Amino acid sequence: MSSFESDSASDAESAFSDASSDFTPSSSVKSKGKVPLRDSTNTTAQPSAPATGDASDQYQKLSQLEHILKRPDTYIGSVEKTGVEMWSFDAATESMIYKEVHIVPGLYKIFDEILVNAADNKIRDPSMRNIKVNIDAENNTISVMNDGKGIPIEIHKKEKIYIPELIFGNLLTSSNYDDDEKKVTGGRNGYGAKLCNIFSTEFVLETADLNTSQVYKQTWTNNMANLTKPKITKLKSKKEYTKVTFKPDLSKFHMEMLDDDILSVLRRRVYDLCGTVKDCNIYLNDKKLSIRNFKSYVEMYVNAIRERSPDPVAPEGETRNYSTIVHEVFNDRWEVAFAVSDGSFNQVSFVNSIATTSGGTHVKYVSDQIITKLIDALTKKEKGKKKLNIKPQEVRNNMFVFINCLIENPAFTSQTKEQLTTRVAQFGGKPSEKIVISDQFIAKILKTSIADKIRTIVNANEDKEMSKADGSRKSRIKNQVKLVDANKAGTKEGYKCTLILTEGDSAMPLAVAGLTVVGRDYYGCFPLRGKLLNVREASIEQVSKNAEINSIKQIMGLQHKKRYTPENIKSLRYGHIMIMTDQDQDGSHIKGLIINFLETSFPGLLEIPGFLLEFITPIVKVTITGRGNHRVIPFYNMPEFEKWRETEGTTCKWKHKYFKGLGTSLESEGREYFAALDRHMKSFHALQDGDSQYIDMAFSKKKADERKDWLQAFRPGTHLDPQIREIPISEFINKELILFSMADNVRSIPSILDGFKPGQRKVLYGCFKRNLRSEIKVAQLVGYISEHTGYHHGEGSLAQTIVGLAQNFVGANNLNLLQPIGLFGSRAAGGKDFSAVRYIHTNITDLTRVIFNPLDDDLYTYVQDDAQTVEPEAYLPIIPMLLVNGAEGIGTGWSTNIPSFNPVDIVANIRRMMNGEEPVDMTPWFKGWEGDLERISPEKYKVSGKIEQVDDDTVEITEIPIKTWTNSVKEFLLAGLGNDKPWIKDMEEQHGINIRFVVRLSKEEMDKSLRMGLLERFKLISSISLSNMVAFDPQGRIKKYSSANEILKDYYWARLELYQRRKDMMAENFQNQLTRLSEQARFIKLIIEKKLTIANKKRSEMVDDLKKLKFTRFNKNGKPVHDEPLVEAEELAEEEEEAAGDISQLNLGLVAPEDESQYKPETTYSQYDYLLGMAIWSLTRERYEKLLRQRDEKQEELNELLKKSAKDLWNSDLDDFLVGWEEFLRADIEARNSFGPTAKTSTRKRARKSTKSEPAQKKTKSSTPKASTPTIKAEATPAQPVVKEETNKQPDLLSFFSKEPSVAKTVSAAPPKRKTPKSKPKKEIVSLFSDSSDDDITSFSVGDAKPTPKPSTNNILDELEDLKSSTFTPKVGAAGRRRPKSYALAESDGNESDEDYMSE
Repeated sequence: MSSFESDSASDAESAFSDASSDFTPSSSVKSKGKVPLRDSTNTTAQPSAPATGDASDQYQKLSQLEHILKRPDTYIGSVEKTGVEMWSFDAATESMIYKEVHIVPGLYKIFDEILVNAADNKIRDPSMRNIKVNIDAENNTISVMNDGKGIPIEIHKKEKIYIPELIFGNLLTSSNYDDDEKKVTGGRNGYGAKLCNIFSTEFVLETADLNTSQVYKQTWTNNMANLTKPKITKLKSKKEYTKVTFKPDLSKFHMEMLDDDILSVLRRRVYDLCGTVKDCNIYLNDKKLSIRNFKSYVEMYVNAIRERSPDPVAPEGETRNYSTIVHEVFNDRWEVAFAVSDGSFNQVSFVNSIATTSGGTHVKYVSDQIITKLIDALTKKEKGKKKLNIKPQEVRNNMFVFINCLIENPAFTSQTKEQLTTRVAQFGGKPSEKIVISDQFIAKILKTSIADKIRTIVNANEDKEMSKADGSRKSRIKNQVKLVDANKAGTKEGYKCTLILTEGDSAMPLAVAGLTVVGRDYYGCFPLRGKLLNVREASIEQVSKNAEINSIKQIMGLQHKKRYTPENIKSLRYGHIMIMTDQDQDGSHIKGLIINFLETSFPGLLEIPGFLLEFITPIVKVTITGRGNHRVIPFYNMPEFEKWRETEGTTCKWKHKYFKGLGTSLESEGREYFAALDRHMKSFHALQDGDSQYIDMAFSKKKADERKDWLQAFRPGTHLDPQIREIPISEFINKELILFSMADNVRSIPSILDGFKPGQRKVLYGCFKRNLRSEIKVAQLVGYISEHTGYHHGEGSLAQTIVGLAQNFVGANNLNLLQPIGLFGSRAAGGKDFSAVRYIHTNITDLTRVIFNPLDDDLYTYVQDDAQTVEPEAYLPIIPMLLVNGAEGIGTGWSTNIPSFNPVDIVANIRRMMNGEEPVDMTPWFKGWEGDLERISPEKYKVSGKIEQVDDDTVEITEIPIKTWTNSVKEFLLAGLGNDKPWIKDMEEQHGINIRFVVRLSKEEMDKSLRMGLLERFKLISSISLSNMVAFDPQGRIKKYSSANEILKDYYWARLELYQRRKDMMAENFQNQLTRLSEQARFIKLIIEKKLTIANKKRSEMVDDLKKLKFTRFNKNGKPVHDEPLVEAEELAEEEEEAAGDISQLNLGLVAPEDESQYKPETTYSQYDYLLGMAIWSLTRERYEKLLRQRDEKQEELNELLKKSAKDLWNSDLDDFLVGWEEFLRADIEARNSFGPTAKTSTRKRARKSTKSEPAQKKTKSSTPKASTPTIKAEATPAQPVVKEETNKQPDLLSFFSKEPSVAKTVSAAPPKRKTPKSKPKKEIVSLFSDSSDDDITSFSVGDAKPTPKPSTNNILDELEDLKSSTFTPKVGAAGRRRPKSYALAESDGNESDEDYMSE
C-alpha cells in the first residue's frame, strides 16, 4: 500500500455491485422479495424530528465525518444485509460457486478499498512482488500488506503533519487530483481507505520508508474519531512495505460477527487480485494462492459453469470438441477472455483492479465488437452452413466476458465504482494500446459451443414462427379463393383425397376440366404462382411470409416439422399431392422444388408410398395422315419423339403439334387425359437410401462443388425413361431435374466451337437469314430475330445481346461481328451507356461472313423449336471466337471467365498445329488497350494502367486496367477530392481519343503516393485469371480448361473434321453436277437424233420415257435419287394435287431436312424438271457442245479439288481472314480518328466497289490488283509470297496499336487498297450449286485478288505479314465459296453480280 494512499488509498472508487457480486449482472439476480442493492433503502439514518416551529431545529450542519456515518449508502453502499445470487469462493472445495449469499455491501466495500490500494501500488512500483491478506473471523480482524515502495515518512510542508497520517486519517486527501496527469490507478476522489478507517473500531497503519530508514505505525479508534501518536522506529531491513489492519465496526453493519457468506465473498475478492495484478504473489491467511494469471483465474468460473450446464449435444452425425476458454492479451492494457454462459449474459471485469460489477462502457465496447463479428461470421454464406437470422440479444445471452484493463483517469457512476462511465475515446493509451477484437479471436470463439447454441435458439425461434401458419384438418378453407376444394377434404375420408397443384392459373382450366371426369369428391385443384421458394436456403422470414407455402400448408393441413407416418397421415386434409406442370425444364424445376419443400419441412412425408404423384401430358402429338392409317401418337418427352421421327417417321406421312405448356391443350383434351388417368398419372417412389442426399445436393448452396461434379458428368441425350410408372427420386434428379440445371448453364456458358451462348447464336443466325448487309434499326432486328429464331425471353435481353455483339470500344470485343452504327456504348460505363435501340442501327461486318463461311451452313445440325427450324446447335467459325472475344457468365454450379487473345496469335498457333507443332503460349490481348500485362503465376496476369509524374505536384493517368471503366476511375478520384479526408487537390479530365486524367496533389500526398507506388495509390492494378475458363466442349459437356491452348486444341480437331466434311460435300456436289451436265447433254442428243420425242405427249408419258431410258432423277436439293420408289404414272395426278395443297403450308424460308417427312410436295415430275424444264432453244447442237465443254471443265475443277486437303481449304480461309483483319483494323482506326461518318462510309463503298465482278464469259479483269498465288506446300518449307509493287505510299494507319507515340510513317511499298473478302460465292461453287436449268450451268471466271502488303515496323501489321509468310503457306483461293439456298431470298440464275449479291 505504500504510496498506497497517496495515489489511491483515499480514492475509494470501487463499490459493491448492485446487489450482486462482481460477476453477476443485475438482470440475472433473483430478487426473492428484495430489490437490487443500489436501489435498496439506507435504514441507518434516524427519522427526522417532528417540526417544532423552531426553524433552527429543522436545519443542521454536519461535519463530513458525521455525514458519512449518518448517510453511509452514499459512500459505501447499503449497510443492511441483503440476499443476492453471486459468485463466491467455497473454501471447502476451493472453487468458485454461484449461489445466494446474504451480505452487507458496505462491509464488502471497505475491504475492497484496501485491496485496490494494495493493487495500485503495483502500478507505481513494478518491483512489488507480494500482497498478503489475513482474515481472522473469530477476532474480527482483517489485515492487508503489500511490499514495494512505502509511504514517505515525513512532515507535510503545508499541513504540518506526517504524510501517512494525512492520507489515512484526513478526508479528501489524495494524490489523484491532478486531472492533467494520466493515471491508471484505482483512486480518484480522496475517500478510499479513509472509509475503511471510519467504519472500523480500530484501524492500524504500518509502513516502512527506505529513504528515511524508518518504520511508521499509527492507530485510529472509534470510527477514526481518536488518533494515537505515531510510533516511529528504525528500519532494520532493506525492504519497504505497507500494512493496514482493521476491525470492522460490525454494529454499523448490523452484524455480530463475520459470517460464512461475507467471508466467501471476501475470499473471492482476494482471488480477483490473482487475475488482475500481474507478476505478484497473492497470499490468503498465509497461504500462497495457486492462480498465476488472468486465464487461470477465468478457468475457475468456466469449470463451475460446466458443472452446472454441460456443453450442448453436437448435431447428429457430427462431433464437437468444444473449446472452453478463449483468451487473448491484446496489449499491455487489455486482456480479454470469453466463455459460453449458461443462458444469460455474464461479465467479470476490472478497471485498474477495481471490480466493475455492473460493467460499463468498457464491457459494452468489447461485447459489442464480439457480438457484431460473431453475427457476421455466423450469418455469412459460409460453406456448409445455412444463413441464420440472428438477433444480437441471442448472442449476448450466451456470452460470459472477462475483461482486465487499464484506463486512464476512469470515471464511474458513483463512489461505489460499480459501473464505468468513461467514454471509449477517453480510454487513453497509444493507438497500439487500443482494444480491437481480432478475427483470430472470433475464429477461436466459433470453436466453442456458442455457434451450436445460437443455431439451436434460432432454429427453435424459426420453428415457432413457422408453426404460426400450420394447417389443421378442417372441412372448409375460407381464405383460399383460387382453391377448388375436394368435397371430402378435411373429413374422415380426407386421406383418400388428392390435391392437384398446377403450374400457374393458366393450367387450372385443364385440371378443372378433368374433374368433370374423375369427380370433385376426392380431387381438388390449386394453382401455384410461379416457382416455389427453395426453403432449404431461405430465411425464416422468407418462408413464413411466402404465400404459396402457407397456402399449401393450410390446404393440406400440414404442421411444421411434424413427422408423418402412414398411420397419422389421416390427420391431413388431403392424403396425396399430384403435381401438374408443363412438360419442359421449368416444369421439372417446379417438381424438384416441391420435393425439396416436403423433404425439408415435413419429415417422413415422402417416405409414405403413393403420397407424391405427377400428372404428365404430351409434349408432342403426331397425327399419321396416310390412307387407312389415321391415328394420333402422343409423346411425353423430346428424345422419345426424336427417336420415332428417325425410325418409323421415315416410313409414313405425318404432321405434328407441340404442346409447350398445359395451356396449349383444349379442355376436351383435358377430359381425355383424365379419362385415361392410369396412363397420365405416375407416382414418385417412397424415399430411399441416398435420396435425401441427392435432394440436398440439388438445392443446398453448401453442395456447390458436388453439384458442379454432377453437372460435369451430364451427357447430352440423358432423359427419364417414359415407361417408368413409379419414379425413384434419385432418377428424377439425375435424369430430369438435371436438364433444368443444364439449360441454365447452356444459357450462361459458351460453346468452345463458336464462343456463343444461345442468344448470341440466334442473333447471328437471324442476321444471316436476313442477309443483313444494309442497315437496320436494332429495335426492328429484335423483332425479326424473335420471330424467326424462336426466342422466348424478354426483348430487352435480346436487344442487349445485339448491342453486345456490335460494341467495339476498348475492353469490349476484339472483333465485333455486327457494325455499331450509332452510339452503342463506350468505355466510360462499360457499354451500359448505349442509346435507345430505336435510334441505333446495325448490320453484319464485312469480316463476319469470312469467319462464318457460308460453305459450312449445310453441314450444321439445326435446332428444332416447335415446328420451326432455327439456329445451329453451334457454328464452327474458321477461328475460335471464344478466344478472340473471350467470355463471362454465371450458370448453375459453374461460372466462366475467359480473357480474349490476339487473332494473329491464334492463327499462328493453328498453322503450327497444321505443321504438327505444339502451339505456343498466348498472352491475353485487347484491341486498342495500351496498358501492361505481367504474368505473375501460370494462371494469373497482373494488369496495370499507365500513370506518370509530370511535375512536382501533377500526375497523368493515360491508361486504366482492362475491364475497369472510366467512370469508376473518375468516381475514385472524386472521392479523393471529397470532404472526408481529401488527398487530391484537383482533378481534370482531358480525354480525347485516349484516356487522360490530370491529377494535382500536395507535396506531402505526392511523396506518400511515390512511396506507395503511383499504380497502387491510384488503384490502377487489377488481374486476369486463367483459372476459371469453363466452356461446353465439342461433345456438349461442361469442361474446365487449364489454358487457352487446351481450348484451341479441342476447337482445332472439331474444325479440321468439318473442313474434311466440307471437302467431301463439295466433291459430291461436283460429281452431281457432272452427272447432271452429262444427262442434259444426253437428253439433248437424243432429241437431236430424234431417238426421243417430247412433242405432242402427255407429261406422264414423257416421264415414262425418261424412266425407260434410265435418266437420273434429281431431288429439290440437287442430289440424285436412287433409293426412293418410283410413283406410278397413274398416281401422278393425284400426287400433284395433294402436293399442291401441302406446299402452301410450307415455310418458304429455311426448312430443315427433318421437316420433309411432314410434307410430300416433291413428285416424280419435279425430279425430271432439270430436263423437261429446259428452254426450247436449248435443244440445239450448239447447246449440246457447250454442255460437253462445261462437263469437262467441271471434271477438271473436281480433280483440282481432290488434290487439296482439308488443311489447304482452311489455310485459304485463314489467308482471307488475315487480309480482312488487316482492313478491319485500318477501318477501326479510321473510325476512331475520324470527325464524321465520311471515312467509314467511303471504306464500305470502296469495299463494295472492289468486290464487284463480271460474268466469266465476258472475261473482264477485276479492278482490284492481283497477287501471285503461291503453291501450297504440305511440308514445312519456307515460301515467300510474291509482293505486288505499288507506286503509291501511305502512312502506317495502325500506329494506334503500337506502344510508341503515334506518328505518320512512310513505307516503301504500302499495302494496296483491296476489298475485304465477302461471303460472295467463288466461280466454281456458284455454278456448282446452281439449281436452275439451262443458263444455270454457266460458270464464272473471276477470282479474288490477294496482294500481300509490305511489312511495316513496330505494329500489328508486322505480325500479319510474318504470319502470311510462315512455313505452311496456303494457296489463295484453294476452294470456292457458295451461298447456300437456305439463305437465298430468291432463286439464283447463276448470273448475279456482286452488287446483286450484296443487295440481298
